[in-house]
Amino acid sequence: MLEKLAKQTAVYGISTIAVRFLSYLLTPYYTRIFGQETYGIVTYVYALIPLALTLLTMGMESSYFRFSGKADAAGGDVAAAKRRLFATTWGITSLAAALFFGAVLLFRNGISQWMGPDYVAHPEYVVWVGAIILFDVWSCIPFSRLREQGRALTFVGLKALSVVLNVVLAVAFGAAGLFSTDFGVGWVLVANLAASVVTWGAVLCTVDRTLPRIDRALLAAVFAYSLPLLIGGLAGTANEFIDRLMIYSLAPVNAGAQLGVYGAITKIAVVMMLFYQMYRLAAEPFFLSNFRKSDFVQMNAAALKYYVMVSMVIFLGIALFRDLFALIVGRDFREGIFILPVVLGANVLTGVWLNLSFWYKREERTWLAIVVTGAGLAAIVAFGGWLIPRWGYYGAAWARLGSETVMVAVSWWLNRRFFPTPYAWPRIGEFVAVALAAFFAAEWFTVLAGNKIAGYAFNILVFAGYVAYLVHRERIDLGAMLRAVLKRGER
Repeated sequence: MLEKLAKQTAVYGISTIAVRFLSYLLTPYYTRIFGQETYGIVTYVYALIPLALTLLTMGMESSYFRFSGKADAAGGDVAAAKRRLFATTWGITSLAAALFFGAVLLFRNGISQWMGPDYVAHPEYVVWVGAIILFDVWSCIPFSRLREQGRALTFVGLKALSVVLNVVLAVAFGAAGLFSTDFGVGWVLVANLAASVVTWGAVLCTVDRTLPRIDRALLAAVFAYSLPLLIGGLAGTANEFIDRLMIYSLAPVNAGAQLGVYGAITKIAVVMMLFYQMYRLAAEPFFLSNFRKSDFVQMNAAALKYYVMVSMVIFLGIALFRDLFALIVGRDFREGIFILPVVLGANVLTGVWLNLSFWYKREERTWLAIVVTGAGLAAIVAFGGWLIPRWGYYGAAWARLGSETVMVAVSWWLNRRFFPTPYAWPRIGEFVAVALAAFFAAEWFTVLAGNKIAGYAFNILVFAGYVAYLVHRERIDLGAMLRAVLKRGER
């Protein structure tokens, strides 16, 4: 069964990497045409959008996966049950998004005053952001349906359509000189909105003529499952992006510029987040299916070990060569590259507690999500309030790492208390410890050698040595893996 998860992860992975690579082309582009403070406006807006998406989707994605699995287990007219589930979850999220957009239109001036002087001067920014959120929410459940059906290529193809259109429009607007007009970074939002509208129109072609229609009895059952996920999701999303908002409010000097640098550097951690995203896209519907408890426990334990192995390889690959990755962003933003290892460490921990969350979603004890993400939110507010006024965006990076550490610790305790799972913690700890030791050894050698070329050569040896260590420690048969891949390619 783990082979199925690996296959789905690979399908999402290869295509997602290609799509996200196109998307992240906007980072080097924007950081070369905008200054630090102007790019800070973009970073601030895109820190708020995920919070609104989490609120308006109301945890219905996980609910859709879980109740689809229950429909399969119940038997009978499974297709009709899934259509009713799809229509209901799509209907309630679409209604919530429409009401939200109406409120944004009515209160755009008040919202812009709350967001700050850059938005008071352009309250229309708020309306464009509200419209992006509207169409993204309308598309959310149809995309979840594609994942539940295992239609990974269709899912990624439509996502690619959105990204390509966004990139093409952004570059076209820049070439036309529109970013230099009074509307300025508003054209970033226009490009995003156009991509969202076209993607929504395209994903409608996959719904098989099903219309959003709310079944109240079904909604009550689904919402009872999803409400804790909504609350926990809000806390989790706030935890993921509140560091940006705290920089804007608490940084001792040049808050807008610091936010711009921080936003650009976090984008460099693209490979780690790509791996996390492709794993989540495959693992969420996989682990919320109706496996026997013994099968679920074994697969979840093994999946976490392999997730950490791959994550630490990615961590070293980026952290050891971060000076090269810094070339992705504009020259004015590279000053913050020293925070990259801390950001990468936080991203690794995000995937760890994602693995530790599947059991309570499967067991329908979703209220525990509130405990985990609530602890993380409290931690980042406490750490951020302490560190950001002292260290600026460097403090924000450490606050994020501290928050993710707290969520892993709480998740570990809850799992140990309510659903003991035989995770290979000693082996996982060993993988992390060896990777960190390799990283610090490389840092020490680079300082001692005082030569970048020698440092890069040593880093290559360290990276190759770590990969060899993992292969030997886990007795991975690379030849068998290669033969399996070639055999599939011949089919």
